[in-house]
Amino acid sequence: MIYKVASACIGIILIMAWTYKPAESFSDKSVIAVLEELGEDYSAKRPDMSIPGVSVEVGRSIIEDGFSTKPGGGTTGQQSKHFVCTSCHNTEREDPDLTVSDPEARLNYTSDRDLPFLQGTTLYGAVNRNSYYNGDYYKKYGELVDVARNDIRGAIQLCAVECAQGRKLKDWELESILAFMWSKELQIEDLGLMSAEKAIIENVMAGTGSKDVAIQMINEKYLHGSPATFNLPPADRKVGTGLEGDPKAGMLVYKNSCLHCHEGGKYSFFQMDDHAITHKYLNRKADGYSRHSIYQVIRWGVPTKSGKRSYMPQYTSERMSDQQLTDLRAYISDRSD
Repeated sequence: MIYKVASACIGIILIMAWTYKPAESFSDKSVIAVLEELGEDYSAKRPDMSIPGVSVEVGRSIIEDGFSTKPGGGTTGQQSKHFVCTSCHNTEREDPDLTVSDPEARLNYTSDRDLPFLQGTTLYGAVNRNSYYNGDYYKKYGELVDVARNDIRGAIQLCAVECAQGRKLKDWELESILAFMWSKELQIEDLGLMSAEKAIIENVMAGTGSKDVAIQMINEKYLHGSPATFNLPPADRKVGTGLEGDPKAGMLVYKNSCLHCHEGGKYSFFQMDDHAITHKYLNRKADGYSRHSIYQVIRWGVPTKSGKRSYMPQYTSERMSDQQLTDLRAYISDRSD
């Protein structure tokens, strides 16, 4: 009898071991989930899922394809005839260190992951930021920035109408884009917390220690806005930046930036490829002041003009450094020989 009871107990223990699922660990949570447990309020940023038609999938479709399914059936028209969100923004992480905006590190990181090197900040972690269109973007958009600087919905609309040169998003489209962005929020594992830092935060979540200390510790692990500095082209374009270029690094810039938009006329009327004849043309034009000079277009961009609302946005110094611009010229020069 004792043997049978013992055997039954062992069986129950084994069944419990097989079926037991541990609670979600601290490291498996999103950054916002942890911050909310610590008392932060992100409710104003959350999408309104009660609006008919709102979904993450609809948001993904608008961001990647420029259109989606209407709430009542059928498809929408293109949000923009010129661009989609992924023309200028990645949707995956693009920086190895989330506390700095380092274009050199970003180029290597994105290249290793087969991602383009773009003008706009990635949408990954966008909901974690609290400021948008920072720095010199006020010079470009003026008072339009006022409704976007501290409001993610305002930032999305500004991007849709001004940056993409498209129509204003309807409520269900806007909330769907926001829903997609929430699917791309930062995770605790993205922050690179040390074991001691994790222990402090876990203790606070368990009721021991200061919540303010834990919140500050988390917030210091990532940028809450993307800096933006409009850099000038070289004063003497024949001399260039005065730096020494690395053609190998310039190849990455050319293939991951220039060809992303210009190859096959994907987002541009000006088509480019990696043939020597194209590089000869670009090398010849670089010293001038036309829209085909790499110095001109990368630092000033190309504005819209009558009959053509599409344009090329410029790269800020945080999105492409002078060294990378020099590397690009070096690659173009090498390929034109």
